[in-house]
Amino acid sequence: MKKDISIHWFRQDLRIDDNPSLNHLSIKGIPVLLIFILDEVNTDRPIGEASKIWLNRALIDLNQQVKGKIMFFKGNPIIIFRNLLSKFNVKNISWNRCYEVWRINRDNDLKKFLTDKVDDVKSFNGSLLWEPWEVLKKDKSPYKVFTPYYQKGCLESKPPRKPITKKIEFFNHNFADYSIENLKLDPKKKWSLNILKEWEFSKNSISKVVENFFEFGIKNYKEGRNFPIKKNVSRLAPYIRWGQVSPHFLWHKCDQYKKKVSEQNLKTFKSQLGWREFSYYLLFHFPKITKKNLHSKFDKFPWISNKKIFNSWSRGLTGYPIVDAGMRELYLTGYMHNRVRMIVGSFLVKNLLHHWKFGENWFWNCLFDADIASNSASWQWVAGTGADAAPYFRIFNPIIQGKKFDPKGKYTKKYIPELRKLHIKYLFNPWDCPEEILQRNGIKLGKNYPFPIVDLKLSREKALSALLTLKEKTKEL
Repeated sequence: MKKDISIHWFRQDLRIDDNPSLNHLSIKGIPVLLIFILDEVNTDRPIGEASKIWLNRALIDLNQQVKGKIMFFKGNPIIIFRNLLSKFNVKNISWNRCYEVWRINRDNDLKKFLTDKVDDVKSFNGSLLWEPWEVLKKDKSPYKVFTPYYQKGCLESKPPRKPITKKIEFFNHNFADYSIENLKLDPKKKWSLNILKEWEFSKNSISKVVENFFEFGIKNYKEGRNFPIKKNVSRLAPYIRWGQVSPHFLWHKCDQYKKKVSEQNLKTFKSQLGWREFSYYLLFHFPKITKKNLHSKFDKFPWISNKKIFNSWSRGLTGYPIVDAGMRELYLTGYMHNRVRMIVGSFLVKNLLHHWKFGENWFWNCLFDADIASNSASWQWVAGTGADAAPYFRIFNPIIQGKKFDPKGKYTKKYIPELRKLHIKYLFNPWDCPEEILQRNGIKLGKNYPFPIVDLKLSREKALSALLTLKEKTKEL
């Protein structure tokens, strides 16, 4: 006789603690079978190479936490669930929601398929503080500007629930054929090994990262987070993206530090969680942001496409040190500091006049925290094409940005070893450095470090002229 079981489907909620779907199944009183499905059948965009590497390590650790009880599948969920129903006496099935259109449509179809086959099929919110359809303006339309969305829509609505973890009995499936190797996520390349060096994956290690941030980093978060060499950013983005850390846990963790940390620093960190919420909000209400300009007037913008120039940007060889440092940090670590993300994004879209999709695609493939909502919304923000976006004429000057946010040059020199001996006076504009000083420090511009690929002044003027033609085209319409 088959034993009654429930099934929890892991998706972007790779944790046991504060997992709403697991909590729901725990009250059913029967063992829970854990499964993970890599669905590359229904998706309109497979995850990037860096994401595959992270996902592989995160799943390995999660499986260790539950003593190897996860079944790993690759394929179409409907077919996989049909096979599971034939093997087990499944009473309940649940999962935590995702918000891409293709996932929503797939999940709706799956619920219809399962409804008359099991007693209970439910989905839960395991990744957002507020559901996108619950935060609306008075006229029931969605917000397009962050501040009123966050201040009026979120903070004045129902507060985020407190994290809850319930005791769960996991079902031991005893099938050796459903191991993580079936997913083929590990490329076993030198890059995949090197890019992981700065990261921890065990549950205890992640807890230490969180505690370290709240004990030290958050104390100067409001100001310190703008300086890439300082340890004031949380570096929790990849863990949040894959659900290894619950946003509800982080939100209420802030409340525990009210006596230790200034209110402004805590508010600023919470607002950054709010920006992540806003990105998912935009994805839900305006799903075209992943592929098209939210402001359609930019569809007529005279973007260019130059493979050689783009390669210089992506490899960190633009000749502008702060830009190059950021791009090299990304490729070496799967991460880039948020201030530097804005700098390199502005440089690509405005100084190099490349469409934001070029940068978004590169980040999608190289970032550990490549999140479809945040990645798309952030690139549209910096390009001036999205919701509450920086205006297109706001162009970051990489020389000024470098001097202001890396005043001692430690971050830049860390990733641009060719310039480590160069005095800070010339670090962000080495072409202005006297030749004898360059030679003395072993720097040969054009050989071991490139000349700038564009002139900042001329490229800025070109970008503003392009914007002007866009306005003229809009008037003609």
